[in-house]
Amino acid sequence: MGNHGIQVLGRCCLLVLSLGLRFSQAAEVYPPFQPLVEAAEAGSVLQPPPGIYAGPVVVDKPLTIDGRGQVTIDGGGKGTIIRLNTDGATLKGLHLTHSGDSHNDIDAGVQVRGNFNVIKDNVIDDCLFGIDLQQSNDNIVRRNRITSKPVELGIRGDAIRLWYSFRNQITDNIIRDSRDTVVWYSKDNLIARNDARGGRYSLHFMYSQGNRVEQNHYENNTVGIFLMYSDGILVRDNFIANASGPTGIGIGFKETSAVTIENNRIFSCAVGLYLDVSPYQPDTINRFVGNLIAYNGIGVRWLNDWHGNIFTGNRFQGNIVQVAVEGGKTANRNRWEGNYWDDYEGFDRDGDGIGDTPYELYAYADRLWMDVPFAQFFKGTPLLEVIDFLERLAPFSQPNLLVRDPKPLRTPDQPPPPVAGLEEKEAPARPEKTGGFNAYEALRRSLGR
Repeated sequence: MGNHGIQVLGRCCLLVLSLGLRFSQAAEVYPPFQPLVEAAEAGSVLQPPPGIYAGPVVVDKPLTIDGRGQVTIDGGGKGTIIRLNTDGATLKGLHLTHSGDSHNDIDAGVQVRGNFNVIKDNVIDDCLFGIDLQQSNDNIVRRNRITSKPVELGIRGDAIRLWYSFRNQITDNIIRDSRDTVVWYSKDNLIARNDARGGRYSLHFMYSQGNRVEQNHYENNTVGIFLMYSDGILVRDNFIANASGPTGIGIGFKETSAVTIENNRIFSCAVGLYLDVSPYQPDTINRFVGNLIAYNGIGVRWLNDWHGNIFTGNRFQGNIVQVAVEGGKTANRNRWEGNYWDDYEGFDRDGDGIGDTPYELYAYADRLWMDVPFAQFFKGTPLLEVIDFLERLAPFSQPNLLVRDPKPLRTPDQPPPPVAGLEEKEAPARPEKTGGFNAYEALRRSLGR
């Protein structure tokens, strides 16, 4: 073996030794935190002396653990750092670091398996998952700073994860470089004022109903908010920006019904709004009211020519394409009324703030990229623009009407006219497409509830 091979072997040995030292350091060098928990009385406040302690920790009684920003618990690279198997506990002012890396075990900074707990003002880093709640209700997760392990995006854990958990408050957390925040089979939760950047799904719902999403800041993630099979959700006053790339979406919908999307700002995304068979439940309506959809590649993209949505008071500004429809000819089976369109060319002679003629958006030759996937490569190129100009000048076939807004706003700050049909209507229980299946009831039965 040459000198170079010896050097490489030496570096590998040093790396293995350093990793082994890190794994054993928490257990051998740092004092364990668990004895402090066991010695504390139920209902008391535990304020450990400042320093670094070794995990893991199991809390099985109502207890307040206050690190005052001076206590670190190191998981040693194995398992979950703190597991709350109790009701009414509080974790605050702690630095939790270096969990295990098992996705199967959901190795996390904190696993919550109880109700009425508070997890606030903690720093959680180098943890695969941040905070995981399973079958846990009425908890508060507030003002935590969460970062996953420094690995590829797809194999990071979720910053915050709710599974079959109701009436929790997830507020004012700062999330950086984690994977997703996910809400599965969970109802009546509040997700508000969180700031998530550098992840995949800022917020992802699956089979979850009646949740509120308000005043969050989601920037530089692959997807802002995606709602799948999740009904009756309110999404209001959120800022979503720079969801770019081939799958970049500001807010997406998959078979989602009776939602209200109100006063959100969606900037500079590949697609601002993406709709796939939404609303899904019969006799329900999705409402899009007062949103700013600006400087996106596509303002609203439909997978097909679906129906049941109302758009009013929205502002469409600076989008390369305002509306696109795949697998269909029109988005006009939905209701468009009182929106602002920056490419509207009509007048307002009576000065009422509403255009004298309807806003109409037609699909000419530029529809090629909507129908032929490979043609999307040429979207926005001079060649396709010239073809589109010639088609508009002397069309060889009847263009498709994509959108017709009979009362377009003349200025972006003009309040929209009253629109009938915006009354709230609760979505019915969700059946499976084949009929009769209720996901919540099936899950309860599987859990023995």
